[in-house]
Amino acid sequence: MRTPPDAKPYLAFDFGAESGRAILAHLNSGILTTEEVHRFPNEPVKCGASLHWDVFRLWLEVRKTLTCVEQIRLAGIGVDAWGVDYALLGERGELLQNPYHYRDRRTEGVMAEVFQKVAQDEIYRATGIQFMPINTLYQLFAAQRDTPNILAKAKQLVTIPDLFNYWLTSNAVCEFTNATTTQLVDPLRRTWAVDLMRKLGLNSNLPAPIVEPGTVVGTLLPSVAQGSWLTGTPVIAPACHDTGSAVAAITARDGTAFLSSGTWSLIGTELDAPVLTPEALKLNFTNEGGVNGTTRLLKNVMGLWMLQGCRNCWSDRGECSDYRELIEMASREPAFAHLVDPDDESFLRPTDMTAAIDNFCRKTHQPAPVTAGAYVRCVLESLALKYRLVLRYLEQLCGRRIEQIRVIGGGSKNRLLNQFTADATGRTVLAGPAEATALGNIAIQMLATGAASSLQEVRAIVDRSFPTEVFKPLETDQWERQTERFEQYCEMIYA
Repeated sequence: MRTPPDAKPYLAFDFGAESGRAILAHLNSGILTTEEVHRFPNEPVKCGASLHWDVFRLWLEVRKTLTCVEQIRLAGIGVDAWGVDYALLGERGELLQNPYHYRDRRTEGVMAEVFQKVAQDEIYRATGIQFMPINTLYQLFAAQRDTPNILAKAKQLVTIPDLFNYWLTSNAVCEFTNATTTQLVDPLRRTWAVDLMRKLGLNSNLPAPIVEPGTVVGTLLPSVAQGSWLTGTPVIAPACHDTGSAVAAITARDGTAFLSSGTWSLIGTELDAPVLTPEALKLNFTNEGGVNGTTRLLKNVMGLWMLQGCRNCWSDRGECSDYRELIEMASREPAFAHLVDPDDESFLRPTDMTAAIDNFCRKTHQPAPVTAGAYVRCVLESLALKYRLVLRYLEQLCGRRIEQIRVIGGGSKNRLLNQFTADATGRTVLAGPAEATALGNIAIQMLATGAASSLQEVRAIVDRSFPTEVFKPLETDQWERQTERFEQYCEMIYA
């Protein structure tokens, strides 16, 4: 596997909540082509009563990938991953514990404890981030309460993608887009919110320095390159938050919303400045960091985690069906027989997702689904109606109408959900690319190395290389009639 030295490709590591992959990308004559070099599972580890990420297993997969490309001269390496979770480094740079998984139960009830120290509106003014119990702020507060000795030994905190950047280069930094998901970053100054951390009794010197997306973190360590052609390869911080990278790949502003569809659904638009108004606080929207000084105003929705959870339940019972079969079954089920609020807390970390759906239906005086297809249709219709609701709030905050929705990520391949989204919102849906996260990772590497001169240029390259599929709204009246019923099921007082 060799490449000419004058056409150096880029390598993107994209870690998701369910799996990880390494993508090799070539830019030739203005067209980007990609090749999946390696794919691997990312399964959490239950240790006692705690849930952790197996980052050493992921690091082994990184090393395997580098072995696969060791005879290629790379233009750059970039890592992106999920937000909110963190790693603690000791005085010798060692990992002090396997990082906690954001679905670990240690943060239950912690938000209320935090609000006793610092008011909710003050936290929002300081960070502009949506209130979710999984945020790093509440994880650290729980760690300070439950494992203070481990926290006291920590010399540096990095987020998950930054941990891999550290292992690749020995340089500890926190890339801005991912740092903002901690709810500990000032969105205006683009620095750590030191005053907030001190008020909460958190060590403000613990987080590594913030760097902007596109920063060259360092070069690949000799011990990692092992004398191969990879020696001296720049390791570049893209938008290290996976959604940040996904949005970097496309244009989603001025009347276009993005919908990053995967384990989580993230719906928003790109702005030039954060929105820190009382209305944004009331609606619990988040201002996450973007590339080139932008802000991603968005809201998290539970996403296809619910479908994944149902499928896990059926697999445990020996009733395994692949996603394509499940979607086909759902398409044949009656419409709107069961609706749930995807953001109800009961769906965050249930031991049995189908039972959680059953309980929600009983609580709201609906019949519970009976078939696998009915469960899947319930999830997809409920997501589409939640997107409609969030889109309406997004328009309120932006002061303009959203004309179209760009669906990106793995969920963009779910054609039934794409059509439901178009029908529910009454907006045209442009679906793709599915690999937007890896493409955005590569796009920022291209900017950092001078292969492209502007964000507009790299986005045009992605659009040219990966065409979208268009879904037009159909049968919108049917969805309109379900809106009032659905909104009655939703929690209307935001945490």
